[in-house]
Amino acid sequence: MHNFVTGATGWIHLLASVLALVTGAMVLAAAKGTQKHKQTGYVYAAAMVVVNVTAFMIYRLFGGFGMFHALAIVSGLTLAAGLYPVIAKKGNYLVTHFSFMYWSVIGLYGALVAEVFSRLPRMVLDADGRPMTIFYQFIGIGSAMVMGAGVFGFLKYRPVWTRQFGETVNREKAKIE
Repeated sequence: MHNFVTGATGWIHLLASVLALVTGAMVLAAAKGTQKHKQTGYVYAAAMVVVNVTAFMIYRLFGGFGMFHALAIVSGLTLAAGLYPVIAKKGNYLVTHFSFMYWSVIGLYGALVAEVFSRLPRMVLDADGRPMTIFYQFIGIGSAMVMGAGVFGFLKYRPVWTRQFGETVNREKAKIE
């Protein structure tokens, strides 16, 4: 356990990740559109920016650009796609915002599963510290389970968001016109 986190970058990445995991769960669980939701969402977004930036400074597992770095790019794009609608306020922006931010949080929980498995060196890494086939199997199965649960939640709650906030946006547009 002495190498659980190495260096300042690793600590910043870990702390920002924990903050994002907690605030992401809070945002998903809380009522949408409230001041608390917005404030917690800002903290989540800032923590995710730090998580994604510091991810590109960590090369422990692959010694260079690896699959987790590629997923950090996807994470950043998902976060940006979730933030842009509330900045631009065009179309059915709230439902788009909720959808992308939901997947941002679910992706973060998938990354948590992947990180846990990358910390099992005797089981998933060879003697030189390179990932073995079982590493990819663990990551794939664990992440698929998280994403599967995410699909279930998304299919359950997206119609609720659409009814509640899609109509709100349409009513606001009607008032303006």
